[in-house]
Amino acid sequence: MNNNSPCLRRGLLFVVSGPSGVGKTVLCSKMIERFHRQAVYSISATSRLPRGAEKEGQEYFFYSREQFEEAIKKEMFAEWAMVHGNYYGTPKAFLEKKLSGGKHVILNIDVQGAMKIKRSYPNAIMIFILPPSMEILEERLRKRNMDSEDVLRHRMANAQAEIEARNQYEHVLINDDLDEAVRNLENIFNQYITSDS
Repeated sequence: MNNNSPCLRRGLLFVVSGPSGVGKTVLCSKMIERFHRQAVYSISATSRLPRGAEKEGQEYFFYSREQFEEAIKKEMFAEWAMVHGNYYGTPKAFLEKKLSGGKHVILNIDVQGAMKIKRSYPNAIMIFILPPSMEILEERLRKRNMDSEDVLRHRMANAQAEIEARNQYEHVLINDDLDEAVRNLENIFNQYITSDS
């Protein structure tokens, strides 16, 4: 941060967490639109299959379970976790390349992963997204129509546990009205990016 040359200034790491279905991906995408010259979206690796129109190297790096386990053994992840029966992780090489190149990185990860990142990157800016209520969260998950009833119940139980970890984050915001949530998140980003420039 205190390098004399702005070209060498290390980027900031923004960690965004919240329960499944809370709107993290949409909010992070909005931040990329607004800060596209300064920030990049961290691309996670996963052992789950692509959903919908997801493409390799865009939303995720898709690994087989065996490939993922091999990468764990080689310590290639800044963090990794088993979530809803699949592995998810953040490739170290991607993160380091972007941060050391002066780009701010937005990392959209679950609470387990966020706590590991916080240990490795103590200066990470931690942001938690809350649903307006558990009822609305369940409604949003049902509207996605991607999960069986069992998976949905599991997601809701996980959501409750994740929400209890919100005090581990410097910033907590509620995604009730999307435009307002985008403005609030943008204000948080500006706080750090403006003071760092």
